[in-house]
Amino acid sequence: MTVGKEYWVFGYGSLIWKPPPHTVEQRPGYVKGVVRRFAQSSNDHRGTPENPGRVVTVINAADWHRLAKGVGRATRPAENTRANASQDPHADDEDLVWGVAYRIDPAKEEEVRAYLEYREKNGYTSHDVPVYHTTEDGTEAIAVPESTIWIGNLDNEAFVGYEPLDVVADLIHVRHGPSGPNKEYLYRLAEAVRQLYPHVKDPYLFELDRAVKSREAAAQA
Repeated sequence: MTVGKEYWVFGYGSLIWKPPPHTVEQRPGYVKGVVRRFAQSSNDHRGTPENPGRVVTVINAADWHRLAKGVGRATRPAENTRANASQDPHADDEDLVWGVAYRIDPAKEEEVRAYLEYREKNGYTSHDVPVYHTTEDGTEAIAVPESTIWIGNLDNEAFVGYEPLDVVADLIHVRHGPSGPNKEYLYRLAEAVRQLYPHVKDPYLFELDRAVKSREAAAQA
């Protein structure tokens, strides 16, 4: 731990509605140069080793766009037939991800670091990035100079690469794990983003939310 240096954590998935312990301040904002996708297999939270679910990761935008152009791919196959990301209708969405930055009590930094290291053990690595926000006059400004974000790299064992949205929706609709139903994770994330940032358009997230709810309604009919 660096003396005098604040420890911030950026949440873009479940940390949005379930902040890390010992949070003393939070600031909404966004991270640039990344995209948020349900491209991470979950066998320990929202799925099982036999039937893994899907959770979000943020992916370096340049890496994702290389996939979108058919240049390179993830090194491990998904459980379903992989489609090339050039078919991704959201490949041209804005390269930023909205979330929440949390400042951790300095006295509890090591404890929280250990907690997050364990929590994000399934295929994530940590990176320090600036978090931005938009001022009242529409100007972009830095909200937090350096915040830790957990990113799933393309070569990690849990990264499934591009899957068509309908395939992801089918999986999320039926999968569940120790932390609960996979669809609950999606619903809470979509609702949290809508509530925190009414002006933000996240076509991929909101379309997936609608697709899974449609499947749920059809199953209950």
